[in-house]
Amino acid sequence: MPTPDRTLRAVNLPADWSPESWRTRTAMQLPQYPDAQALEEALAELRTLPPLVTSWEILSLKQQLADAQEGKRFLLQGGDCAETFDGCRSDVISNRLKVLLQMSLVLVHGLRKPVVRVGRFAGQYAKPRSADTETIGEVTLPSYRGDMVNAPDFTSESRTPDPRRMIKAHARSAMTMNFVRALIDGGFADLHHPEYWNLSWVGHSPLADEYRRMVTAIGDAVRFMETLSGSEVHNLNRVDFYTSHEALLLPYEESLTRQVPRHWGWFNLSTHYPWIGMRTAQVDGAHAEYFRGIRNPIALKVGPSVTPDQLLRTIDLLNPEDEPGRLTFIHRMGATGIAEKLPPLLDAVRRDGRRVLWVCDPMHGNTESTSNGYKTRRFRNIRSELEQAFELHAAAGTRLGGAHLELTGEDVTECLGGARELTESDLERAYKSTVDPRLNYEQALEIAMLIVRKQAQIAAPA
Repeated sequence: MPTPDRTLRAVNLPADWSPESWRTRTAMQLPQYPDAQALEEALAELRTLPPLVTSWEILSLKQQLADAQEGKRFLLQGGDCAETFDGCRSDVISNRLKVLLQMSLVLVHGLRKPVVRVGRFAGQYAKPRSADTETIGEVTLPSYRGDMVNAPDFTSESRTPDPRRMIKAHARSAMTMNFVRALIDGGFADLHHPEYWNLSWVGHSPLADEYRRMVTAIGDAVRFMETLSGSEVHNLNRVDFYTSHEALLLPYEESLTRQVPRHWGWFNLSTHYPWIGMRTAQVDGAHAEYFRGIRNPIALKVGPSVTPDQLLRTIDLLNPEDEPGRLTFIHRMGATGIAEKLPPLLDAVRRDGRRVLWVCDPMHGNTESTSNGYKTRRFRNIRSELEQAFELHAAAGTRLGGAHLELTGEDVTECLGGARELTESDLERAYKSTVDPRLNYEQALEIAMLIVRKQAQIAAPA
C-alpha cells in the first residue's frame, strides 16, 4: 500500500514555476531539430499519450528513499548506460532484472535491511555528449545522443535528430515497464524460487558457489519461518521495483509532466526517479529550473569540480523545505580523486544540517581508453572508489546509502578485471555497449558482495 502523503512535507512550488518555465533558461545538451513543425507535432502527440508511472508509485518511492536517508534501507540503482530500441527484448530485460534481483538478495542477506530497487531503464534513451559534432575523415556530423534523438550509424540520415524518436522511446519504455510489471506480479521475484533468476551462461562463475550458499541459507530461513507459522509467507512473492533515467531531453520530460486527481502539484510521469547529469547541473540552468517544481524524488550527479558552496545553493533551489526523500546526491569522483574531493562536500552538508541521500557512482569517474581503442573501466578502480566512499562517509559522520551502477545481464566483456580477470585482449570478444562500458553479471555480483563486506567492516567495533 502507498504511504500516506501526509508523511511527506511539501516541496516549495513558487508561483513563477510551470512545466515549461525551463524554456526561459539556458538549456545544455539539447539537440537541434531541423524541422520545428515536426518537433511541435511530436510533442503535441506525447502530451496525449498515457503516463508511464503513477503518482502513488512516485510517493511510495519517495518514502522509501526517506527511510534510506535514515539508514533503514539501502538503494540499489542499476542498468544500462544507454538503452537502445533494439535492446527492448524479453531476454535482455529479464536478464537485467535477474542481475538486479540477485544483487538485491545479496544486499538484503548481508546488510540485514530492505533494499530499494531502482532500474536505469524504461526511459534511459538519451545521453549527453562532450561535443555537439563528430568528425571522421573529412565528414562532420551531429554526435550520437541516444536512440531517443538519433541513430549511431555515421550517416547524415542517421545522425539528424528526429523528434518522432521521442514517440518511439515512449512506446519502448511502456513495453519495458509492462514486461517488468508482468514478471514481478507473476511471481518472477518470488523469494521461494530464486532459481528463476539464474543466468544460464554463468553456471561456472567463480562466484557461483558463494551465491548458491547464500540462496540456500535464505531458503532454509524462509522454510523455517513458514514451518513455525504453519502457512506460506506470501509477502515474499513479489518486490517493489522502480524506474529512473537522466531527464536530459527536457521537451520530452515536459510533455509527460502532469497534474493528477487528489494530489497537489506536478509529477513527471515518465519515470519514478529522474536525475540531473553532471553536464547539465548548473544551478541557474534549464534542467535545475525544471527539476525544482516536480514532486518526484530527484537526484543530482556530483563531480569533482563541484564546490561546497555550489552544493548548498543547489539544495536551496531543489529542496528548500528539507523534505524527506526528496533529494539524492550521486557522487562520482574517480578512484584517484574521491579522497580529496568528497570530504569537503560531506562536511558542508552535515554542518548545515541538510537532509540528503548520499549514493556512490563508482563507474563514471573511472572511464579510460585502452591502447586498442576501447572505452573501458578497470574493476579495481570501481572497487576502490566504492570502498573509499564507505570509509570517507564513516569518517565524516555521514552515511553512504546506496550505489549507482551501469550493468547488464548479457555476457559482455567491457570492464577490465573482476572475477574472470578480463584483460584488454578480452574486450573485443563481447563489447556491445554503444556508449559506456558496463559491468557484466559476475562483476555486478562481486560489487554487491563487496558492499556487504565493507559495510560490515565499517560497522564493526574498533
